[in-house]
This record gives sequence, structure tokens and C-alpha cells, in this order.
Amino acid sequence: MAEQQSAAQKAIGDIAPKLVELTDDVLFGDVWEREELSPRDRSLVTVTTLVALYRTEQLGFHLRTALDNGLTGEELVEAITHMAFYAGWPNAMSAIGQLKSVLADADRPDPSS
Repeated sequence: MAEQQSAAQKAIGDIAPKLVELTDDVLFGDVWEREELSPRDRSLVTVTTLVALYRTEQLGFHLRTALDNGLTGEELVEAITHMAFYAGWPNAMSAIGQLKSVLADADRPDPSS
């Protein structure tokens, strides 16, 4: 049976195999696996950093990962709301829009209902 491709392999494997290798082996294979922070905590740090830096292209993936790592929609809404005052209102508004889409796509309850 063929090995399933990682998200990085699917996205850029044809053009940047070394970047895929570093992403899969170092970032997700080493850094994300370190025991000093839980995957849940790493997701919270990553999401808030992406919101703060307005890195919207990567945000959807990491919002889904955060949900998979145990953060709730309510917690993500609260983190993004908190970030509005530190990272800027437009950043938070864009992030909330992405979270709303991610929750709808994942068939997860909307925290506002």
C-alpha cells in the first residue's frame, strides 16, 4: 500500500521537495513532537502567532489542527478575540471568518449558538 502524502507533499512536493522534507521531518517530526509543550498548547501558540502576523494562508490548516489537538471552537474564538487588542482588529476579524468556515466544514458547532 502506498504511503499517504503529507499536507506539505500535496501542496508543494512537486516543486520544493527539500522544503517538504524539512517541514515533515524537522517541524512536524521533531519540533511538534517535543514533550515540553502539548500539541494543544503548540496549536494555541501557532494560531495566535499566525493571527498576530496576519499569516492567513497558513491559518486554516492550523485552525483545523488546533481542533484536532483538543482546542474547542469556543477557546479559539476567545483567543482570537483576545488577539484583536494585541494584533489588530482586522487580523482578528479575518481569523474569525476563517474559523467560522473551518467549523462549518468540520461540521462542528458554531460557538455563538
